Amino acid sequence: MNKSLVIITSFSIFAALFGLFGCDVGRNSGSICKKNPELCADLHKDSWCLVEKGDLIRSRYQLKITENPSGKQLYDQLIKLESYSNCIELAAGVKHIINTHRTEDRERAYAVSTQNLAQLQEYTKDNPDIYLAYYRWTKFNDFPSRDIVIKAEQAGELTETFMLAQVASHYIKTDVARAKLLYLHLLSHVKASNIDSDWLLALATIYRREQNVQNEYLLTKANTLISDNTASEEKLLALIANNSDLAVQLDAEAKELVKDIKQGKFASSKIKHRFE
Repeated sequence: MNKSLVIITSFSIFAALFGLFGCDVGRNSGSICKKNPELCADLHKDSWCLVEKGDLIRSRYQLKITENPSGKQLYDQLIKLESYSNCIELAAGVKHIINTHRTEDRERAYAVSTQNLAQLQEYTKDNPDIYLAYYRWTKFNDFPSRDIVIKAEQAGELTETFMLAQVASHYIKTDVARAKLLYLHLLSHVKASNIDSDWLLALATIYRREQNVQNEYLLTKANTLISDNTASEEKLLALIANNSDLAVQLDAEAKELVKDIKQGKFASSKIKHRFE
């Protein structure tokens, strides 16, 4: 694979990337730039956007040392490049009165980053790899790419949490039963630290459509306990016809649900059966 198409730049030095493979394992972006200056030549020089810049450099380095970059690596480069471009765009808006060269350097870096991103998007636009299809679906709402991801999920080939969550969200509009199964699967198998509290709200939405007000109440309440979200107690009570005794029971179950989720025990919990 031509590396000049993968690690894109407007600088001619990047054309030399084809066939170049490093032997050092780079984690420190400063060390990577010192040993591989072509990977950093188009980036800004000052201390703004250090995290985004470092992530992009490390992603570029992984592409450099990989003879045939995977779709996942190209997806990672797209995401890191987008993040860097968005950050440096904001930084470019900060005008220096004295050190005007800093502003000019950021503006240059932003312009190059947008060009690089557009070129990489063009380069990967027809690649059927699942990661790149997912990128096109979520970035451009590309229906053929969406269908690739949906087909992969139906074949049991999706393993990435963020992809499964996206598909589950899509199914809320097209296949509520399958959406429910996916969200319950995520709650059962994803590490507690990676669970998204919005999945509880998504399930609450599903049960609202099924007119299961108790599960809607329970899941909405659990969401407020596990996140910074708030919900009107008055409206929650209205869901269950202002039944205060039932509210006490459901509140207790919501606390139990949150405890099980935080401890990574949802899959084996008694309360899981309530949602199946």
